[in-house]
Amino acid sequence: MTDKTDTPDEVQRRAPDLIADTLIAEIRGGTFPPDAPLPTERDLCERFSASRPTVREALALMQMRGYASAGAGRRPRAALPSIAGILRGAGDHIREIFGDAESGAHLEQMRQFIETGAARDAAKRADNVQLAKLQTALKDNFDAVGTARFAATDIAFHRALVSVVGNPVILTLHDMFVSTMIAHRPPTDDAMRYDRIAYDEHRLIYQAILDGDVLTATDIMDRHLARSYRARLEAPRLPSDKDAARAH
Repeated sequence: MTDKTDTPDEVQRRAPDLIADTLIAEIRGGTFPPDAPLPTERDLCERFSASRPTVREALALMQMRGYASAGAGRRPRAALPSIAGILRGAGDHIREIFGDAESGAHLEQMRQFIETGAARDAAKRADNVQLAKLQTALKDNFDAVGTARFAATDIAFHRALVSVVGNPVILTLHDMFVSTMIAHRPPTDDAMRYDRIAYDEHRLIYQAILDGDVLTATDIMDRHLARSYRARLEAPRLPSDKDAARAH
């Protein structure tokens, strides 16, 4: 598997890639059809004269590239990559940056770009079935005002709106981040007030889509997402806060 001129470090670095490339070629060639179990780690270690950590890294690379699927308590299985699957795999790594405020703001900006576009598209061409789904999501959102269920119904309303676009890539991006973004937002001082404001903005977005008013739907969605994000930002500390901290 390795060239005799390779240094030990080069061999160690390249071995997982070579194992992954070999197995991927076999999957693409039909040796392992989709959903067929891949060889055990022990068998792969023997076949490639590799350590278990090296084999595990190779399988992780395959999973990231969409050629392997793994479930709790079962061996990895062969798979063929899809756009949605690759995005989900990348999302697991991207979610790790949420501790960085600036990176989180960039993801919020991405969400705003997607959803304002979705609102514009929905106002142009949402059909009766899509409007009915959006109305149902809005009703559920109203019923959840002031309860712990509000966040979930908030997500569901926005998802119903994005699904009107009919683009699986955009919907996957939305699904990957919105739940995590909302989960990482700090709680508000007055949840009931916040829920009522958010619901009323959802209602106005729905009405504009129902009326086919593209400009209003886009404008309200843009302002809704900007307000929602800024309302959750931590207020700057006052000089007196620093003095109080020193006193303790």
